[in-house]
Amino acid sequence: MSYPGLPTSARRRSAQAYASVGLETQVMSASPERLIMLLLEGAQQAIAKARLHLRHGNVAERGTAISKAIDIVDSGLKASVNPEQGGEVADSLIQSYELIIRHLMLANMRADDSHLETADNMLGNIAQAWQEITTADS
Repeated sequence: MSYPGLPTSARRRSAQAYASVGLETQVMSASPERLIMLLLEGAQQAIAKARLHLRHGNVAERGTAISKAIDIVDSGLKASVNPEQGGEVADSLIQSYELIIRHLMLANMRADDSHLETADNMLGNIAQAWQEITTADS
């Protein structure tokens, strides 16, 4: 369905609101395992946006996207790890998240795509392992 009289900015806001409701619905109904996957996906999407903004020279937008990725990794993924329950595996995961954050910070300071690529690859590896673990537990 299309609204020919609706300005482009209004259509964009409508689409963003729809996407936001869709994500909120996913989050509210998700299992803890699915929430981790959503966080991993969100961090990787933020990195993809940062890479796009880096290529186009959009410094402020790049910084915003990288900040979002850092926030997801630090406040979402790393904060969800329980070192008391997870032991050595949890400690390794926390170290991996800290290294990802370091690469993201370096990418922003140096405008360096290789650090974004490394962070994205690391998150991809964690996501793949998480997917395998949660599928095996099902």
